[in-house]
Amino acid sequence: MMKVMKFGGTSVGSPERMKSVAALITKSGEPTFIVLSAMSGTTNTLIEISDYLYRKNPEGANELINSLEQKYLGHVEELYSTEEYKQKTRQFLNEEFNYLRTFTKDLFTSFEEKSIVAQGEILSTNMVVNYLKEQGVKATLLSALDFMRTDKNAEPDAQYIKEHLTAIMDENKGYQIYITQGFICRNAYGEVDNLQRGGSDYTASLVGAAVNAEEIQIWTDIDGMHNNDPRVVEKTEAVRQLNFEEASELAYFGAKILHPTCVQPAKYAGIPVRLKNTMDPDAEGTIINNTLVRRKIKAVAAKDNITAIKIKSSRMLGASGFLRKVFEIFESYQTSIDMITTSEVGVSMTIENDSHLSEIVDELKKYGTVTVDTDMCIVCVVGDLDWSNVGFETLATDAMKDIPVRMISYGGSNYNISFLIREEDKKRALQSLSSVLFN
Repeated sequence: MMKVMKFGGTSVGSPERMKSVAALITKSGEPTFIVLSAMSGTTNTLIEISDYLYRKNPEGANELINSLEQKYLGHVEELYSTEEYKQKTRQFLNEEFNYLRTFTKDLFTSFEEKSIVAQGEILSTNMVVNYLKEQGVKATLLSALDFMRTDKNAEPDAQYIKEHLTAIMDENKGYQIYITQGFICRNAYGEVDNLQRGGSDYTASLVGAAVNAEEIQIWTDIDGMHNNDPRVVEKTEAVRQLNFEEASELAYFGAKILHPTCVQPAKYAGIPVRLKNTMDPDAEGTIINNTLVRRKIKAVAAKDNITAIKIKSSRMLGASGFLRKVFEIFESYQTSIDMITTSEVGVSMTIENDSHLSEIVDELKKYGTVTVDTDMCIVCVVGDLDWSNVGFETLATDAMKDIPVRMISYGGSNYNISFLIREEDKKRALQSLSSVLFN
């Protein structure tokens, strides 16, 4: 059985960090599949290069390409110790940056931009694989573009990925380290594209499911998921175990360490996902699996910049189709709703994306009186909140007794109770929840 390990941009952000990642992945001596992000800062530069090209300014683009090239040539001097591998990597970089320069001559569209943005992961994976080979490790690079593919709905094509990756692994038996690029893929039409949401974590989860890994490890620079926001609350602790559903709730509500979509392939394949810290590799981290620990509240998370919209209408009493009309307005402006509570005469909803707020409010006014509250925050308590666990939701509401609460949502899932409060009350709310629930 193989482990899949994913390292983010900061983990491979400098030659020094690349060396420590290399030491980490070869430590066990077992065959391991590695997914790498681009070096931190590189993707942003590539997006900036694309911006110049969109604006038909090839000089601006070339200037950035040149300075990025110089930066990478500097990395070569620090990373490799033999002339052979310095030369080999310089040759690769030369081809890469000449390829980027070809975009400054032609028509530029979103297709070309995706090809440019994909180069970040291609750069980092080639550099690390060359370093491993120089160290005498049996390592090989598998191009994600050969097996990672999305379907016509831009969702990963699990069947295609499994078939192609299995065939590639069969052709490349006997290596200790297999490396591939995170984030990038081909779409249903064979063009270079990317997985958008959660990028490299998604790749790791899809690869793990395809090779039936024993564990998928997501390495970042934070020690697992914490039971509260360490920036707001003192003495938070890493949560050692989460159920997939609990992890999705936390990720959705702002635990930046994981994107909710990323863990789905692992969840369906029953493969545990472990969050590990590159700064402290021996720490246990957080394991996410299908086990549910009964009668335990795990963590609290908060999501800022929330807008609450209330629509009340005496006409809606018993009127069928009212909610459908309301939801269709949000749908037509591609605005998703986070929280919702209803009563006989009204409905309250929260949204995070307020770019079409004024149009939405104008349309809602056809159906009732509309009020809007901005600068709100959703605080969510996650754990075993099944309704048969008598009194668990009361613990959470008790902790909030001195804080004005605008909305409460409970019962939508068995793992979460959410409170909508003013952003200015967030710190007090999180501290109070920590002392009541965890201390």
